Amino acid sequence: MPNSFNQSDSYLATAECVTEGHPDKLCDQISDAVLDAMLAQDPFARVACEVSVAMGMVMVLGEITCDCYVEIPNLVRQVIKEAGYTKPEYGFDYRTCGVLVSVKEQSSDIAAGVGQSLETRIGEATDEVLDKTGAGDQGMMVGFACRETPELMPLPITLAHKLCRSLAQVRKEGVVPYLRPDGKAQVTIEYSHGIPKRVVCVVLGAHHDPGVERKIIEHDLIEQVIKKVIPANLLDSETEYYINSAGQFVIGGPVSDTGFTGRKIIADTYGSACGHGGGCFSGKDPTKVDRSASYMARYVVKNIVAAGLADYLELQVAYAIGKAHPLSLSIETSSTGKVSDEIILNLINKHFDFRPEAIIRTLDLRRPIYRQTATYGHFGREDLNLSWERTDKAEILRKEAGL
Repeated sequence: MPNSFNQSDSYLATAECVTEGHPDKLCDQISDAVLDAMLAQDPFARVACEVSVAMGMVMVLGEITCDCYVEIPNLVRQVIKEAGYTKPEYGFDYRTCGVLVSVKEQSSDIAAGVGQSLETRIGEATDEVLDKTGAGDQGMMVGFACRETPELMPLPITLAHKLCRSLAQVRKEGVVPYLRPDGKAQVTIEYSHGIPKRVVCVVLGAHHDPGVERKIIEHDLIEQVIKKVIPANLLDSETEYYINSAGQFVIGGPVSDTGFTGRKIIADTYGSACGHGGGCFSGKDPTKVDRSASYMARYVVKNIVAAGLADYLELQVAYAIGKAHPLSLSIETSSTGKVSDEIILNLINKHFDFRPEAIIRTLDLRRPIYRQTATYGHFGREDLNLSWERTDKAEILRKEAGL
């Protein structure tokens, strides 16, 4: 999305999402299921779990240090079953796939930096508790919020997520009985002066049984999915629909495509609306700031936008591995701020703490809450009770900004 809501020309913005049966999303779900199982027994577990799936095989890889035991192969098969791979004719199913596990302890070098931050080691810690935990990795993280939807999310990614959830729902409920677990959705929206005007096109890839005519699939998915998700005022006679545009989609899931954890990071966040730091979320415990600082950044910007301080806000924060305090924090309001950027930054620094231990405590992140986020987005989820989606700071921010 361009950096200003005040442009005169129209422009297009696109976002995509995939269903829980997509190979990459299978991997994200397994990674987070392992994480949740560890945290349920040991809230201080250090987990970096990655997964790959291919035809007939699942590989679970990573570095895990914890005071518990989890039967990972059983967990893998349960996730695959719940995603819908329950029939041998799909070419991949939870009963017969092979599961390989290669997990070792977290590197002692990383563990030392996380367990005792740079500030603590060099005697510059000012808070014995909150300064102790160092960032689990270097990198930059992004938070974003805007007023396009009630969830304070960009409209393209919101619609793409809802389309994929609907695609899964009509499959599970038997409304469209020939559907299989894999699937994708993509939405392109035309904007004018930063305001969504119309849906230009919708792309759906729907995994299905053999022998179903394409025109039947197209009719069913337009009527049962697209028109029930996308508001009628955004669809017009010129909106284009591309349903299984390559032809048929009988061969799907890990039979057709290898999957890996962390390959859908743009679909997991905000679509094309803003930047992305590059790190994925799934399979990582909250000492990994790739995940926890991204959640904190969303919490901050959502509260700022909910408070009415800006209509559009992107926040970027950067870390060095082993250091508690972030290296930098910057914002972009794209000329939509109702107060100056300086005031917003001062309020952020006053009311929000980006040290890893402070983030973990503020958002209560040492809990088994992560697998539910591995499909259909980590942000804007009104169906989940996620701590980083609260707007409990909005009122005090609004008052202190003088609005």
